[in-house]
Amino acid sequence: MRNHSSALLASLFGALTLSACSPAQNWRDVTFEGTALKVQLPCKPDRTTRSVPLGVVPVELQVVGCESGAAMVAVMTAALPTGADASAVMAAWQKATLDNARVNQPLAAGQQQAWQRPGQLPLTTSMRVQAPGQRANGEPVNMDAVWGAVAEGERVRLVHAVVYDRKISADLANTLFDGIKP
Repeated sequence: MRNHSSALLASLFGALTLSACSPAQNWRDVTFEGTALKVQLPCKPDRTTRSVPLGVVPVELQVVGCESGAAMVAVMTAALPTGADASAVMAAWQKATLDNARVNQPLAAGQQQAWQRPGQLPLTTSMRVQAPGQRANGEPVNMDAVWGAVAEGERVRLVHAVVYDRKISADLANTLFDGIKP
């Protein structure tokens, strides 16, 4: 199932990359259906929702993404079924993302750090990863990504945001990640 979710995430990123066209750095608030989660994106987003397995847990994955200059920006979220192990699912999601971006693992010192935002659950798998990888066509790309979780009643909602570019603007990535509001 992990390969299926990696392939689906790759196709979602590909679709967003091909269809997005908007001016760079035109920040706007974006919401997700059925949740209080809000994010800020630097461009007009494309949206999609798909049923995918994250690890072994089937979820409805909501994705918003766009291109801002040369950067591809995306935010994804999924509510987990009650009782699901949020840390295990998030770890599987991280591995699938890193594998898809062809990031060498294990990560080197300094490529990952804890990532916490107000209102997030204090999970050890909530992290920020900055690492070089490759696009599907073999071109080099850098990735700056975060994963976190918030409580929604009895359920947990996972959130993942990512920027892909040859050279990632720290301002772009930091504004994207700081704009995630549970």
